[in-house]
Amino acid sequence: MNSAVLERLIRKMANRIGIDIRRHRSQTPESVRLAAMLASHGVDLVFDVGANIGQFSQSLRAAGYRGRLVSFEPLSIAHAQLLRVSQGDVQWEIAPQVAVGALEGEIDIHVAGNSVSSSALEMLDSHSKAAPGSAYVGSERVRLSRLDTLALDYMRPNTVPFIKIDTQGYEDRVLAGATSLLDRVSGLQLELSFVPLYEGQHLFDVLVERLRALGFSIWAIWPGLCDPRSGRMLQVDAIFFRN
Repeated sequence: MNSAVLERLIRKMANRIGIDIRRHRSQTPESVRLAAMLASHGVDLVFDVGANIGQFSQSLRAAGYRGRLVSFEPLSIAHAQLLRVSQGDVQWEIAPQVAVGALEGEIDIHVAGNSVSSSALEMLDSHSKAAPGSAYVGSERVRLSRLDTLALDYMRPNTVPFIKIDTQGYEDRVLAGATSLLDRVSGLQLELSFVPLYEGQHLFDVLVERLRALGFSIWAIWPGLCDPRSGRMLQVDAIFFRN
């Protein structure tokens, strides 16, 4: 059996249990387009909220973005990997281990089996059934802080910031803790859900209207998580810039 046939077989078997296997590409068409958008708006600082192990920031860097990056990650194992992958990039700063939300204090983060689906919210069956590898395997208590507070360490008088938020249903809390920063940002990228995947999360329509009320418009929508059983799109990444 040649390698191409074996790869297709493995991907097919993984798809049956809700896992989508793809070749890793440090640069994607979406990241190239986003880098062009950032350049056209003069963005020189990207806040990567919910960085995991740095996939978003690495992809953006590979796509040509040369400005500053600041990554926030609450889980200890992912944070340690984030520190390693960012070494050598003097324009990429890793904030101390922290969860970003609407309050100051501490919070329990549920740790998912696939790491990227970890959340402060309870996962619903709609998510775990669509992606069985995402089921929770533990929890970790971490510091919680508002982005308005955290951003003060990185903002400069003429900074043009952009915020990426991928916090698995916790996006509305991150926005609630960034009211001052939102007055200054040029744009945002949010992971948005069409159906409830986490208990208490706000869905696509609510968050889009919230950002429209703040003066932002959608510039792009990119596919995210699909349910392999039905083919239904469950999540997307949406890019917003100020009108």
